[in-house]
Amino acid sequence: MNTTPTDALATPNRLIRLPEVIARCGVGRTTIYEMINRVEFPAPVKIGPRSSAWPQNEVDRWIEDRIAERKDKAKAA
Repeated sequence: MNTTPTDALATPNRLIRLPEVIARCGVGRTTIYEMINRVEFPAPVKIGPRSSAWPQNEVDRWIEDRIAERKDKAKAA
């Protein structure tokens, strides 16, 4: 089986590094780490002595939850 980079992007359980997390979420590094400390954002997974990454599916779920909150607030108004 041949895997292409496109296949890797479609895999929901892949690990993504901080620049991609920032791009996906639209918030900066400091905000991400502040939200992690408040347990409002998924914590990274240690992948080496000096590197971390986030499970893509957890970041995607966080984004979906923000969208759902917006929809719930709109319905309540």
